[in-house]
Amino acid sequence: MKSDPLLKPHPILPDYYPDLAQRPAFVRELFDRTAGYYDRVNRLFSFGSGNWYRRHALEQAGLRPGMTVLDVAIGTGLVARQALAITGDPQSMIGLDVSAGMLAEVGRLLKIPLIQGLMEQLPVTDAAFDFVSMGYALRHVADLNATFREFHRALRPGGTLLILEIARPAQPFKRALLKFYMGRLIPLLSRLITGNQDTQTLMRYYWDTIESCVPPDTIIEAIRAAGFAEAGCNVELGLFRAYFGRKAGATVSLP
Repeated sequence: MKSDPLLKPHPILPDYYPDLAQRPAFVRELFDRTAGYYDRVNRLFSFGSGNWYRRHALEQAGLRPGMTVLDVAIGTGLVARQALAITGDPQSMIGLDVSAGMLAEVGRLLKIPLIQGLMEQLPVTDAAFDFVSMGYALRHVADLNATFREFHRALRPGGTLLILEIARPAQPFKRALLKFYMGRLIPLLSRLITGNQDTQTLMRYYWDTIESCVPPDTIIEAIRAAGFAEAGCNVELGLFRAYFGRKAGATVSLP
């Protein structure tokens, strides 16, 4: 059977790495160097609603007590913390990240099992989780098709995928305003507040990946193509997007 072609979330960005082969190392090392500052930087662009929005999206997607969760690209645990507030059981969740620096940071904050690994090659068994979540990291994978197939494999029948992301506003004025805010102001403030130049690079890269990311319809189509019986996207403020997928099968049963 012929495999699906590689679907990159965005083109090569030569300001940061010269070719596709060097992209994974660049991303991993950048997050390693900025892990200790990430929460402070995140508060700059979450508009004060980050925790509320993350929990709302998880509940809207169907997360509830008793479910097992794989939080992919866990970072400093921003999504995982809200998921734990819902499920109430640290041993029912596993966090995964490619960055050793991020795993060290979240390990100080949350007492849950943690593993280092690639999103495109999840080191987990088949059908092991009721819920797979990913917060604002879709633009950092190498291949959307491979990533979504892995998410589908990791879920039990009836399981749910939730991916939180930011997309460019459709209106030119809003897009220009956001580009100034996230592409120029936030990187500058990140460096001034943390005193770390890598945080400025991180936030410039963050915006550049948003600006050049494939359209939302392409992401939804790729989720469906990976085998999900249902796929869609909920939008808040024309900016925050919660992509979801449902794996075919019986509804997840809880103890």
